Parts: sequence; C-alpha cells; structure tokens
Amino acid sequence: MFAPAPKTSPLMAHPIIPGKMKLQVRGVMLIMLLILIATLNIGLMVAVPVWQTQMQREKEEELIFRGRQYVEAIRLYQLKHPGQFPASLEVLLKERCLRRPFKDPMTDDGQWNLILAVSAPSAGGRHQVMIAPPEAVKSMFNPQIIGVVSRSRKKSIRIYNNQNTYDKWLFYYGQDPQKMPEIILWGERK
Repeated sequence: MFAPAPKTSPLMAHPIIPGKMKLQVRGVMLIMLLILIATLNIGLMVAVPVWQTQMQREKEEELIFRGRQYVEAIRLYQLKHPGQFPASLEVLLKERCLRRPFKDPMTDDGQWNLILAVSAPSAGGRHQVMIAPPEAVKSMFNPQIIGVVSRSRKKSIRIYNNQNTYDKWLFYYGQDPQKMPEIILWGERK
C-alpha cells in the first residue's frame, strides 16, 4: 500500500563539519566577539567624559537654582522683619521663608558656607562680605546671614558672575552681578 519513504542520510540533513573547520568557525566567532568588545570599549571611552560633563553641567544649574532659593528666602525674611537678617538657615524654615533646606550639590556633605554682612566699609569703598562655615556662625554675636556659597573649590565649566570656581559663586541678598564684593574669609586677619 504505502511504500516507506526513503531514509535521508544524516550527512545530508545536518552536514557534519570536520574538526578543523569547527575550530576555524570558533576562531572567527572569537575574533568577531573581540572586535565587538573593542568597539564597545571605544564607544564607552568617548561616552563617559561626555556623560560626566553633562552631569557637572546639571549640578551647576542645580547650584544656581538652590543658591537663588536662599536669596529669595532672605528677601522674604526681610519683608517680614525689615532691617534684620536671619541668624541661621533654620530660621528661614521656621519663618516659612524657605520650604525646605537645600543641600549644596557640589559637595558630598551638602553643607554650604554662609555669607555674612560686614558693617565696616572697606578702604576702597567696595562692598564687603564675610564667608564663614555654619559652625563658626554659631559662636558669633548677632550674625547676619545674607546668603550662601558652595564649599567646593573645584573649577566650574560655566562662568557665573565672572567666576570659574564654585566657592566664588556667591548667592546673597543685595548682590550686584556687575560688582564683585571684597571677600573676607572667616579666621583670616587683614
């Protein structure tokens, strides 16, 4: 009735690759894999610096935003208490001039240096400000905080108010971007 189908040889269905050819195919695959890995490494070597630069630019934008938030908070404090400045950043939170504390994005610990008003005018008639860490402000009598500045001394990508290091990017109430004030650092004598 039915004739059995002819059996196909296993050699025809699946050709057997002799041992030497198997090694050659494996060798070609290994070379292709190495070329792929080398290409990926070159791509990463190009992409990583670009990514790091972009991350630094984003941190710089965040630094400007956060610094300006403190300036605005001090302005609001001035409206509530004319002629007075806060003695700590916590006062800005208590008075609801600042909705939350903002960390310095350029430092690992997020701590700012504070900018304080100096009452004595300089000999050259330039405006003077004092930069001090928050720990030093606690020991001062009647400190008048007018702003914040980053503790980071790293060189910036962006130039902000003609300054190229983050510790010179000042954010304070009454700032004139055209006139850099004379900076007095806490603990330094003139």
